[in-house]
Amino acid sequence: MDELHGNWDEVKGKLKQKFAILTDNDLLFVDGKKDEMLGRLELILGRTKEEINKIILHL
Repeated sequence: MDELHGNWDEVKGKLKQKFAILTDNDLLFVDGKKDEMLGRLELILGRTKEEINKIILHL
């Protein structure tokens, strides 16, 4: 997922289209805080970190 940092705005837009419940704050990608963001997404979407990583990688 680290390689996505440069394209994060595009990925974030696709995630918001796929999951309308997500906000910009939910998808805040801060260097060194990837696990914190994934934890938020886990709670909001009811999915595991592994599932979320797969979704992000296949967008």
